[in-house]
Amino acid sequence: MALPNETLALLAARRSVPPHLLAEPAPEGAELDTLLTLGSRIPDHGKLAPWRFIVIRGEARRRIGEAIAAAFRADEPGADDKRIQIERDRLARAPLVIAVVSKAAPHVKIPVWEQVLSAGASLMTMTIAANAMGYGTAWLTEWFAYDRRVLDALGLAPEERIAGFLHVGTPAERQPDRPRPPLADIVTHLEG
Repeated sequence: MALPNETLALLAARRSVPPHLLAEPAPEGAELDTLLTLGSRIPDHGKLAPWRFIVIRGEARRRIGEAIAAAFRADEPGADDKRIQIERDRLARAPLVIAVVSKAAPHVKIPVWEQVLSAGASLMTMTIAANAMGYGTAWLTEWFAYDRRVLDALGLAPEERIAGFLHVGTPAERQPDRPRPPLADIVTHLEG
């Protein structure tokens, strides 16, 4: 399919890259600031900014990984050391992880659902922006995004939730496309 501009070509070529296939370098400094700024330039009914970002890199990936491993070990006391290490490394696979935190809360005019969707729009915008910068990404949530012990380790307030973790780095290899649903299966046309 011939696409008329670079933006459409980027959207058509975007692929998720498994975090273990993301290496250094990752955005930092002004480039990271640009990525985060673009992540905040999204639909936001009421200008509430119902999200915030936690940038996790370096040793912080291991420190939060210890909290993930401890929560897993507490729930699965029979887990072997290999499995505990997998959990410990969840945020250490890519050089940069950006947690998007949803701060959605009841509001007199803005439905909570719209606020949650705004956090998702932020994640998708940063996904596309990072790809446009030449990086690979994987937007994951995983079990620990819903575990209060891990959320506490990340510094989330009781009413905050993780919308997703964006893993960012330089892809080790180009990812093949996955099957996409035929438009006939997912589109309804209402006309006239």
